[in-house]
Amino acid sequence: MVTFVDRVTLHLRAGKGGNGCVSVHREKFKPLGGPDGGNGGDGGDIVLVADPQTGTLLSYHHSPHRSSANGGFGMGDHRSGYIGEDLELLVPVGTVVKNTDGDVLIDMVEPGERYVVAQGGQGGLGNAALATPKRKAPGFALLGTPGFEGDVLLELKTVADVALVGYPSAGKSSLIAAISAARPKIADYPFTTLHPNLGVVQAGDSRYTVADVPGLIEGASEGRGLGLQFLRHVERCSALLHVIDCATLEPGRDPLSDLDVILAELAAYEVPEGQLPLLERPQVVALNKIDVPEARELADFIRPDLEARGFRVFEISSVSHEGLRPLTFALGEIVDKHRAELAAAAQAPKERVVIRPRGSKKEFEIRVEGGSYGNVYRILGDKPVRWVQQTDFTNEEAVGFLADRLEKLGVEDELFRLGATRGSTVVIGAGESIVFDWEPQMSSAAELITSPRGLDSRFDPNNRRTTNERRQRYHERMDAKAALRAEDERERLAIRGTQDGAGDGHQAGAAGDDE
Repeated sequence: MVTFVDRVTLHLRAGKGGNGCVSVHREKFKPLGGPDGGNGGDGGDIVLVADPQTGTLLSYHHSPHRSSANGGFGMGDHRSGYIGEDLELLVPVGTVVKNTDGDVLIDMVEPGERYVVAQGGQGGLGNAALATPKRKAPGFALLGTPGFEGDVLLELKTVADVALVGYPSAGKSSLIAAISAARPKIADYPFTTLHPNLGVVQAGDSRYTVADVPGLIEGASEGRGLGLQFLRHVERCSALLHVIDCATLEPGRDPLSDLDVILAELAAYEVPEGQLPLLERPQVVALNKIDVPEARELADFIRPDLEARGFRVFEISSVSHEGLRPLTFALGEIVDKHRAELAAAAQAPKERVVIRPRGSKKEFEIRVEGGSYGNVYRILGDKPVRWVQQTDFTNEEAVGFLADRLEKLGVEDELFRLGATRGSTVVIGAGESIVFDWEPQMSSAAELITSPRGLDSRFDPNNRRTTNERRQRYHERMDAKAALRAEDERERLAIRGTQDGAGDGHQAGAAGDDE
């Protein structure tokens, strides 16, 4: 059964933003009172919180899928949707957060530190928020955008001042139980400790934490035993305490060879960039189990060799507590010195940073990709992708609004510059996304709308005419009718005159025939 987990992959899905609302205000005597659609609520974030009371990532090992609440939809009467509730995940202090590429996002070493690991989606605007003097009655609203959906890696690195390292069954668990209130499992077989144990040591005025790291063996830095799995818990320690078993009965082992093996494994382990290599940190050697007579003799024999190497050596017994007090005070001095150095570095004047203004960063990028049927123009950028996510493609006015936004951003000019022509394939976003056949002449879809976009004829002011205007209009209408009657009379007389002329000619011809 798993009792300690220090590395886990979380599958996160932040809340989706709510859609905006399309609504027109209606009440008695105000059947069309203007747009009043509310905005959608933002989706909930997923937040990591460094909790000192949490010591393992076990809960996330059993339940790696976590999601936060979605935002609510907007409603009429200017009512906005509710904001999705954030999800807080408690992690141990010392948790390193990485993305799927292995890049470190944050190192949470301070208790109470918070980090938004998955941001919720943005709520869409309602038609009331989209109304402008030129767009008085928008017939569309923006959709909510999806929240972050992906994986992150949590890796726990124990935060302690001193790390106890050594071979299995060297007495590390017994030592931490003797100098602190920690109660780790202690048994007479190797690899009893399966996870790091923390203990708090009080030595005079000095108070520090000690970590019992599971036993190291030869090849630990290459993955043998449990060493590689737990060597990262040594990274944050300011000092190393080598616990050497002077009473081992295994053939081929002695304290000096054990120390050489541990030093080789520590040297082979690569610490993150910017941290001090393990072997360059203060190191103390504790010759353990001197309560055994043979072990005391061996400790007295090898102590000069260890001191000649530059190590500070202490002969101790975790059973009889002999030599423990000098050891704890020596470790306290090392920790206090390291803390003082950190404090001095923090108070030192920092180099002045000169910030010079730069040109505005381009908000989009167009990549020309080859395809089976010609070039494909892919538009990349946070704004274009978000705008596509907010567009309701079943609404022509919303599509036209998207075209206007892209045109104002300079997308159309850039497409012209790259050689795009009518009918070229345009894709917005990475991977499989929305595909368009570019039509530069129809950028606003105005041909599909009975009136200019955002202008509803029902909201036009109905200005009543004055009496003089009505009288003038009446007189103009009467004058026009009189003119029409006069024109009709002239045409009638002209036709009659033509007929009379034709009749006289016919009679004259008949008289000539009679003669």
